[in-house]
Amino acid sequence: MDINGHAEVTEVPFRSSAGAPSGAEVLDFTELLARARGHGIVPYAPKRLAFHELISVRAGTLRCSVDFTEHELIPGSWLWVRPGQISQYRSDLTEAEGTVVLFLPGFLTPATEDAARVDQHNWQLPLTPGGAEGDAVRHILELLESEHRRPAALPLEVHLDVVRHLLAVLVLRLAHLHGAQAGDETGSEPFRRFQQAVERDFARTHRVEDYARQLGYSVRTLTRATHGAAGCGAKRFIDDRVLLEAKRLLVHTDRTATAIGDRLGFPDATVFTKFFRQRAGETPTAFRSRARGS
Repeated sequence: MDINGHAEVTEVPFRSSAGAPSGAEVLDFTELLARARGHGIVPYAPKRLAFHELISVRAGTLRCSVDFTEHELIPGSWLWVRPGQISQYRSDLTEAEGTVVLFLPGFLTPATEDAARVDQHNWQLPLTPGGAEGDAVRHILELLESEHRRPAALPLEVHLDVVRHLLAVLVLRLAHLHGAQAGDETGSEPFRRFQQAVERDFARTHRVEDYARQLGYSVRTLTRATHGAAGCGAKRFIDDRVLLEAKRLLVHTDRTATAIGDRLGFPDATVFTKFFRQRAGETPTAFRSRARGS
């Protein structure tokens, strides 16, 4: 398969390398290629990770896609791929230089994960900080790389804590930069709880009223919070999440539209097809054919 070929999505679990701290890896692009091939993974195939992948480009240009959106990373760019998203490298990793930080959910402390919003997928575009901000995150990454590569310099548990703390500083810096750049309000408690509930239950219910009752908020509060954080209403937010999962399943599995609709909580194939056509502008079958290039 070539770099831009189509393939069944690969589910990728986290595997720690020998001598590396459990739950985190820091690799350059060459090491990432070797790691993938060593685990029998086609580096350029679409993949769904069970862990976070934080990509930083130092030189050259790297093209990749995340959930059907194409991105071009230039020197200084950062892209955060979250667990469950479907991503694919679309250009040759050997033609760029950079670093990839891999870490499991739960590797950082709950307080850091909460402050850095690691469970939120709203960071959809590459972040390219400049000036002092760009220098700061680059310096933190260099410290993280250096400590990660010297596991024998400290007792194992101390080494693990050092890597965890440096990674915490890095993701907190990046989350702050992203929030300042986007002017978002994703720190609001109602929205964050709503987003977590949608991620957990979107295949069970598509009704804002159900989430409001479950979380103890009014529909109006959830709608206002979602508008402030995501720029859309609460119902649109739920529908967008359902539509994204439908697209993932259509492109990366061979399940029928009926089976996918059932998986996503629709009462029958007709209702699912109507929902998909209204929001995607085409039928599920037409989308699958176009996305797969057939």
